[in-house]
Amino acid sequence: MSIEGITEDDIANYLAHTPGFFERHAELLATVQLTSPHGQRAVSLQERQMEMLREKIKGLELRMVEMIRHGQENMAMADKLHRWTRAVMLTAEPAEVPALMVRELQDQFLIPQAGIRVWDVAEAYASNDFAQGVKEDTKSFATSLTMPYCGVNSGFEPVSWLDDPATVMSLALIPLRLAPGAPAFGLLVLGSPDPTRYSADMGTEFLARVGELAGAGLARLLPPA
Repeated sequence: MSIEGITEDDIANYLAHTPGFFERHAELLATVQLTSPHGQRAVSLQERQMEMLREKIKGLELRMVEMIRHGQENMAMADKLHRWTRAVMLTAEPAEVPALMVRELQDQFLIPQAGIRVWDVAEAYASNDFAQGVKEDTKSFATSLTMPYCGVNSGFEPVSWLDDPATVMSLALIPLRLAPGAPAFGLLVLGSPDPTRYSADMGTEFLARVGELAGAGLARLLPPA
């Protein structure tokens, strides 16, 4: 809209750069009427500004509540990971670590099913259940993973390591390494009957941290370098 060459932008510009205008014409603030967003009633400019301010404050309050909630969830997750790591570190017998890792993961993070296998272990541990029944294809697959795999159960061999493979609809496969980029020496599998629990589009950073800690905790099963 324009009046004799003056556009709305020109008017807005003028008012923005002339703060004294409303001081000299204070009566305009009381006479300007706007439509309220909460109905068709007319409200004054001051009232409309107050409504906008209240809406902004409400939006900020909701964002703050959301941030607090996320912070509490992150703290709870960190506490669970701390308890799991502590339990692993306090286990003196290396052969007991794999089973304890699985049990504590299930308890702390409410994981329906979990299993673990470790290969190329020291001779003293080669006869343990956790070192048995891993195909070469699975070992190669674990080494090829640059990050944990999350998705539907497509018949991966590691699902057979779980107590009730037939009920697993989604799973996470976490490679275990001594260092980033090193060949995998184990694989941790988490399974759920919920097809959305471990989805292909979920973030894997936390699972990767679990894998790093698990790899460090299981390193004592390997032959001396």
